[in-house]
Amino acid sequence: MKKSLLLLVLIGMVCTNPLNAQGGLLKKVTGAMKDELLGTGGNSSSKQEAEPGCACAQPEVVLDMGGKYKLDYRELEITTMDDGSFLAQDTRSGDFYIIKGGVTQGPYKEGDPRIAGYENYGDDSEYMDGLLRRYKGIISKTGDKYTITMGGKTYGPYAGISNFTLTPSRDKFACLILDELIAAEAEGKKMEEAINNAKSDQERMELAMKYSQQMANKMMQDGGPQSTMPKLVTNEPNATVDMYSGDMSNLVGNAKYDEILAFSYEKIQTLQGKTLFSSIPELYGSEKRFINTANTRYAYYNYGTLTFSDNTTLTDCFNPHLQKISGQVYLVYMYYSPKRNALVQCKISW
Repeated sequence: MKKSLLLLVLIGMVCTNPLNAQGGLLKKVTGAMKDELLGTGGNSSSKQEAEPGCACAQPEVVLDMGGKYKLDYRELEITTMDDGSFLAQDTRSGDFYIIKGGVTQGPYKEGDPRIAGYENYGDDSEYMDGLLRRYKGIISKTGDKYTITMGGKTYGPYAGISNFTLTPSRDKFACLILDELIAAEAEGKKMEEAINNAKSDQERMELAMKYSQQMANKMMQDGGPQSTMPKLVTNEPNATVDMYSGDMSNLVGNAKYDEILAFSYEKIQTLQGKTLFSSIPELYGSEKRFINTANTRYAYYNYGTLTFSDNTTLTDCFNPHLQKISGQVYLVYMYYSPKRNALVQCKISW
């Protein structure tokens, strides 16, 4: 009866686990439950769990589970930020903790403005609200328009923003502006309403031809079909990259330290149009990707595994990100250390 109940709990945990929970932590939760179900785990107090495959010799403690907070790593849900800070939620108490620069702040309750900006947002209806929360002071809204402010300069107002990205130092940004696309969609809706209200087939045909010709003329006057595509806006100088050459590119601000890159399936470019790498599908489709300062190495992260360009791997890690310390750039990753009962981090010169 006890094992049946545990099995139901296990299924519920797996089915309801949010997308932002890190792979390494989830594996440890399910592994512990499996040991309990099969009777193979032994008593945790008498048998210490081994260090994970990504463990390094001298890790830095990020969050001490056995300190004043008394947390259980199996009960944590993690949401990470581009700068390496992260939000940890204790699912038992519902408390939230912000960990940034090795300092833990909290506990906070749900709805506390201090944890605003760590929420996931992906749905179109929530995307702009998410940008306003996460980049407060950089993106603002007046009426139905959005403005970007950085380095004493103002960009906009714009009707819509997509693919907004920011470097960890928060002094460089890039995004795609949707104004022409939104205007074209509004014109299309206007045409559709007029056609639907027409009183005869002949009138509908005439209206369709009229609006189609108007849209074609405007498109050609503005520079062809690409005139309605989203436009690149950035404060980086001499940004000439073609976002629509071959596959459409995706703007990424956390792959190379303090430089925004344009990733496509075919190549990786700087915003100035310089190609760094060609055709590395793993980089295009991964959760996170990293390129070193010399443009000679790369790494990509998926489901708790960090894979390098020489095919070496680090498993059971989470929150890989770039840091600059005393002028040196490092690729930093974190993991849970059973030996220390703490979340710890390791640094790789990058």
